[in-house]
Amino acid sequence: MEPAPPIDLRTHLSKVPGLNKRDLDSLALLGLTNVGRLIAHLPLRHESLESESAISSLEADRLCATRGEIAATRVARARGRSPARFEAALTDDTGRLDLVWFNQPYLANRLHPGARIRVQGKTKRRGLGLQMVNPIYELIAESGGEPALREARVRPVYPLAEGVHQRHIEKALELTLDAALPHIEDHLPSSYRAERELPTLADAYRMIHRPGTDADVAAAHRRLAYDELLLLQLGVQMRRARLREGLIAPPLRADAKVDEHIRRRIPFTLTDAQNRVVAEIVSDLARPIPTNRLIQGDVGSGKTVIAAYAMLMAVASGHQAAMMVPTEILAEQHFDSLSRMLAGSKVSIAMLTGSTPASERAATLDALASGTIDLLVGTHALLTETVRFRSLAVAIIDEQHRFGVHQRARMRAKAEDATSTPHVLVMTATPIPRTLAITIFGDLDVSTIDALPPGRKPVKTALFGRAQRSLVYEQVKRRIDRGEQAFIVVPAIGDTVSGSVGEEPESGATTAHALTQELSLPESPLAGVTIATLHGRLPHAERERIMDAFRAGSIQALVATTVIEVGVDIPNATIIAIEDADRFGLAQLHQLRGRVGRGKKPSVCMLIADPVTPEGAERLKALTSTTDGFKLAETDFLLRGPGELFGARQSGSMPLKVADLTRDLDLLSLARHDAAAWIKRSPTLSQPGEALLVRRLKLAFGDELGLADVG
Repeated sequence: MEPAPPIDLRTHLSKVPGLNKRDLDSLALLGLTNVGRLIAHLPLRHESLESESAISSLEADRLCATRGEIAATRVARARGRSPARFEAALTDDTGRLDLVWFNQPYLANRLHPGARIRVQGKTKRRGLGLQMVNPIYELIAESGGEPALREARVRPVYPLAEGVHQRHIEKALELTLDAALPHIEDHLPSSYRAERELPTLADAYRMIHRPGTDADVAAAHRRLAYDELLLLQLGVQMRRARLREGLIAPPLRADAKVDEHIRRRIPFTLTDAQNRVVAEIVSDLARPIPTNRLIQGDVGSGKTVIAAYAMLMAVASGHQAAMMVPTEILAEQHFDSLSRMLAGSKVSIAMLTGSTPASERAATLDALASGTIDLLVGTHALLTETVRFRSLAVAIIDEQHRFGVHQRARMRAKAEDATSTPHVLVMTATPIPRTLAITIFGDLDVSTIDALPPGRKPVKTALFGRAQRSLVYEQVKRRIDRGEQAFIVVPAIGDTVSGSVGEEPESGATTAHALTQELSLPESPLAGVTIATLHGRLPHAERERIMDAFRAGSIQALVATTVIEVGVDIPNATIIAIEDADRFGLAQLHQLRGRVGRGKKPSVCMLIADPVTPEGAERLKALTSTTDGFKLAETDFLLRGPGELFGARQSGSMPLKVADLTRDLDLLSLARHDAAAWIKRSPTLSQPGEALLVRRLKLAFGDELGLADVG
């Protein structure tokens, strides 16, 4: 018989001696088909396994491990309910240990009298003996003889799929790891690793899969997390350097006369915070280096006027400007406010959305290309290839968390030639935690409007259970009777409602149509109130008619979905009720709350929910405790983590598999510093010895960062 071929990272697992068809089929369910993929399948966590002791040696209130034979089992049933717990008696030559698993009656099909098992858990005194509650258990195979008593060790716990067990992964790694480790090349030089006290990449994989101690796990995590953050930061810094050094942007006029003309159009005096951000932007736009700046400010802090200032700088310099927003309603809002601001001026402004009629769209495109339109406001429709500008100098992207790096790049491509690019400003009213700002948006300079305009009053927020819905709508009615207006927000559009006012809810979310019908009934607290329904499926003309009527006050209460989440400005709206509030994210709730409190009257936000998860309860508690969007952003970050914070729609959200941004802040800081220095000395990563680093960078983050041409 020929000897088995040597194992390397490309070896298919079917070629590994010792793995049977069941092993291979199970591993394939996880996408683990070769040795490299197997080794890259990292543990979710590690658990400490205690050394085994005889049952008679176990002590109460200690984490212990032992083995024995199951002498008897039973399912204990609670009166009037399904089986509540599974009990077993475990014995060895020295004594007996009682085992109990709560809410796991199915174990009766797995653990039978006569079976030998190993268990680990915390013991407690029960009568004259000991009991172990919800222990970890492991069946001891009958064939092959009794395995030796286990010594204390740290065990990796891997992510699994249905039908896959830990033992399949452990067995495959036991057969391949030693042979594969010498084939793992390191992309970091030895001197570089030594300076940062990092193990080799091969040692990191050895320790993560086969740790001897908790210190091994920590060292392996530090290396692998650092690698992940370094690659991400290298990509971000490279993109930043390429933008600034490889392209030019039109320098804009930034003199006192331009400033005076622009401020004359602004209907109020800018705050100190707004003036500081304007100064930062003016400094940027006056240079031929492309601006790439994030403007973040809390709800109502005045970001739109900052955008208007930048766009008017472009017009004053003989160029064009564009603002892209995520929804048609927000586009309409910005178009209306800018039109009012520029009424009587020579500035030409237009709007382009997916609902723009074909004839009007064609005329707008011609005017853009000829330069007769100065300012364009629109949605994703601005990204289509048919939209071309004569001289686009400033591109504003509002609510940037709805867009990704690819959309920003496509806006830059609207310039008139390949070597020129517009200045890009992205804005958000969803404040970004610093860790995310430097991780995902590290290619952006950041300006923060950290104060609200004078006179803006904080919105009071209160939580009501669904049994208290009638109280909420009674308060809404009192506000309307005083001549004020109300927003009522629901999570869905359809025709079924989760429960009448004051009644227990059925399953499903409250919907716009059904709630409007309910609130219009004679017995409703809002009987006689003029109510309209607004959602994203309505035709453009109908949405515009409803919003105009709401602004004019002829509609007293607006039942809406989250289409009113951003940009809608109705100073007379002083109360917002949010149905099923636990179905919304924290940042979204804060945005919705920002629809009120925009005038001088005291305003309130009333949350209606019976949260069923601890996280849902924590979100609502946070919202009622503060109106500071920056504090809420940090809370949201800690509750949900970076992976969900921007949602699946955000193309720039990075799939970090090892690094934890809530825990690895020191590594993030180190990686950012190291990446900046690396790109400074090698801007394109094309120096000798960097090819492997480039391959791994493109593999990890190339698509997200738009780095297909790197290397």
